[in-house]
Amino acid sequence: METICATGIRVSEVRYITVEAARRGHAGIFLKGKVRVILLPGKLCRKLMKYAKKKKIGSGEIFLTRTGKGMSRKEIWSAMKSLCGAAKVERSKVFPHNLRHLFARTFYKACRDVAKLADVLGHSSIETTRIYLVSTGEEHSRQIERLNLVC
Repeated sequence: METICATGIRVSEVRYITVEAARRGHAGIFLKGKVRVILLPGKLCRKLMKYAKKKKIGSGEIFLTRTGKGMSRKEIWSAMKSLCGAAKVERSKVFPHNLRHLFARTFYKACRDVAKLADVLGHSSIETTRIYLVSTGEEHSRQIERLNLVC
């Protein structure tokens, strides 16, 4: 979950997080005829390498099932749902893609550049990226209040 949240990758892209990628600090993703580089924060790389060492994974995919196969989207989804009780979060509100949205909103708050965010997320259209940034009415109200335009 932390890897998805820290990189903005899609659940289907978790398989590209390998020991080699953690050593390099980036992963190359090849999908739909496009190449995208996923930058891995240094702290995440260290955690991934520590995890791989603990699990005795010397190369290849880091996130594996008990049988040694790469984790599927369904298995990741199921693992997240199983944590809901302990986290006191409704199961109906938990989806791996929510972490991608969290990454997008956090990245945008830091750089305020939708074009850069589109590149990082692998979107060919900024319109697709804008969907991740839609604000709620409550957020708009808070922003308007902070303007202090009424004396």
